[in-house]
Amino acid sequence: MGIGRGKSAGESESKGAGASAVEGPGRGRALRIALGLVAATLAATTGWLGTERYERAEEAGRDQDILAAARQSALNFTSLDYRHYDRDSKNVLSGATGEFAEQFSAQTAELTKLVATNKSVSEGQVLEAGIVESDERTARVLVVADSKVTNLSAPQGTSRNYRLQLDLVYEGGRWLTSNVEFVG
Repeated sequence: MGIGRGKSAGESESKGAGASAVEGPGRGRALRIALGLVAATLAATTGWLGTERYERAEEAGRDQDILAAARQSALNFTSLDYRHYDRDSKNVLSGATGEFAEQFSAQTAELTKLVATNKSVSEGQVLEAGIVESDERTARVLVVADSKVTNLSAPQGTSRNYRLQLDLVYEGGRWLTSNVEFVG
C-alpha cells in the first residue's frame, strides 16, 4: 500500500490480460494446429493434382496408341497389292483379333484369287481418325480413308472413299482390331 511502490490495479490487470492473449500457451498451440492443417491441406492438394496429371498423361498416351493402331489397321486394310498379297494379308492379320481376324482369314484364299485375277492394287491413305469411346481394354474409332485402286478394268485407277468404324481391344500389350464396319 505504499505510495510510489507500483502500478495501479487497473494498469496491472490490463497489461496482464493483453500479455496472456498474445503470448499464452493456448495461442502457440492454436498456431501449430493451424499450420499443421495448412500443411496437410497443401500436401493433399499436391497429391491430388499429381494424380490427376498422371491419369491425364496415361489417358493421352493410351489415346495415341489407340489412334496409331487404328490408323495402321485401316491403312493395311486399304492397301493391298496382288503382287505381294500374301505379305499384305499378313499385315492385316498381324493387327487383327477375334471376329475380324476370323473373317479375314476365312476370306483370304478367295481374295487372293480375286486380286490376282484382276491384277488389283489398292493404295490406301488414312485422312482422319478419331476415338468415339475408349477405356483401358476397348476402343471404338472412326476412320476416314481413301484409296486409289487400279486393276484390269480400271488401269488408270479409281478413287474409293472409306468411312470405317473399327473396334479395338487391348491384348498382349497391343491394340488389335476386333471388328471393322463400313459406315456412312
